[in-house]
Amino acid sequence: MASFPYPSPTLSLPNQSGTECRDVPHVLAVDDNLIDRKIIQTLLTNSSCRVTTVENGMRALEYLGLIEDQPNSTATMASGVNLIITDYCMPGMTGYELLKKIKGSSLLKEVPVVVVSSENVPTRIHKCLEEGAQMFMLKPLKQSDMNKLRCHLMNHGS
Repeated sequence: MASFPYPSPTLSLPNQSGTECRDVPHVLAVDDNLIDRKIIQTLLTNSSCRVTTVENGMRALEYLGLIEDQPNSTATMASGVNLIITDYCMPGMTGYELLKKIKGSSLLKEVPVVVVSSENVPTRIHKCLEEGAQMFMLKPLKQSDMNKLRCHLMNHGS
């Protein structure tokens, strides 16, 4: 099993009791910037989503069970993810490369992926949408952006 020297993914639970909610959408947020991860986490939690955050594409693949030498037990966890939001510009693996790996997986290809970036580069946006991204959003994200995501969460189901 591959061992990654990264901290555990952060899971945000929107209910008051501190118990895990299974009936709310589960979003995996991938961003190398801690502040951007916290913003996404807060916005999604305010939209009644369960949020798991990871800091790079490799951690996302690990969480989703897409690492080749990893046992399939994590893939069970991945099936609970209803939406993936990933930053485009990250060291090691770009959001575009992560998108391609997710869309190439028989287990996860139907999960909507939203790519976000602070740079408005039309060729980048077009490339991500052609590869299967549900949406491309520009940073900084706002609460109104989360309303646009709700329809994708509702269409994909829990």
